[in-house]
Amino acid sequence: MKSQIAQYIEEIKAARIEDFKDRAAGVEQFRVRFLGRKGILADLFEQFKSLPNDQKKEMGVALNQLKTAAQAKIEEWKNFVEQSAELNDTHDLTMPADFSQRGSRHVLSVTMNEIAEIFARIGFTVEESVEIEDDWHLFSALNFPPDHPARDMQDTFFVQKEEGKTDIALRTHTSSVQVRVMETHKPPIRIIAPGRVFRNEAISARAHCIFHQVEALYVDKKVTFADLKQTLLYFAKEMFGEQTQIRLRPSYFPFTEPSAEMDISCNICGGKGCNICKGTGWLEILGCGMVDPNVLEACGIDSKEYSGFALGMGVERMAMLKYQIRDLRLYFENDLRFLHQFDNII
Repeated sequence: MKSQIAQYIEEIKAARIEDFKDRAAGVEQFRVRFLGRKGILADLFEQFKSLPNDQKKEMGVALNQLKTAAQAKIEEWKNFVEQSAELNDTHDLTMPADFSQRGSRHVLSVTMNEIAEIFARIGFTVEESVEIEDDWHLFSALNFPPDHPARDMQDTFFVQKEEGKTDIALRTHTSSVQVRVMETHKPPIRIIAPGRVFRNEAISARAHCIFHQVEALYVDKKVTFADLKQTLLYFAKEMFGEQTQIRLRPSYFPFTEPSAEMDISCNICGGKGCNICKGTGWLEILGCGMVDPNVLEACGIDSKEYSGFALGMGVERMAMLKYQIRDLRLYFENDLRFLHQFDNII
């Protein structure tokens, strides 16, 4: 597989847009071949899932290099086609210049992509699913008791909640994606689930009814809490810098046992204590734990043979810590003065 990827990279490097009669159509043909839903990258990622664990890290890096090479070539060709079209146009050179600013990615998109890239480097693939979910995938399969507050109207946006009918709601977490993957894939499973979630909360500087999560799941034979801790440490150092330290505190979640909250050393004061970390030197960033055996069994996985860990983080929280943003509402107001501060981080 490695040699095959290397051949594709060399093919991309050697490709010339001049070889296409219709250059615009040629760019699209090239994109579909490599990046389409049934293209080369999609096929290689399917093969990647069946690789032994000791090969996944190396192959994950190679696949990302192939994807980057394809994207760079497509972007280069698109720019060439656009510039060629402009040269063929008739312009009035007496008209004033257009100094309008180019658009850029939203800070949340940038942050989510960075998180995904970090996990991709250690073999995690991205899985996505629907935003409107049933009770089984949102709560029951995840070991939520019948009287859990999340099942109440004041905490969740229900689309359908009637006696005798299956409860349907806007998903409150992307853990539902984990359930769907475990139901349809045999271990080993190593995925992240990024996406938008909804909770019935009052909007303030620290809370919002819409936000984004990235959750990670790893299920295989002999997965231990030590594997979880090492993954968390790797992520923290890649996201916030090599000097970052982590701290795990016991916690409770229905779907993991044991469970923990993870803190990182404050990247503002270096752990000395400031108003951002409230003088503690630590900042809470995510929840995690070992997948509860009841959850594995509910999804059709033998908990005596397999174990796993899961973790979940809020993307808004990550962006707040990394870029020192103090008000969640700024993400959704589309104020150009705020958005243009992040033009250069892409």
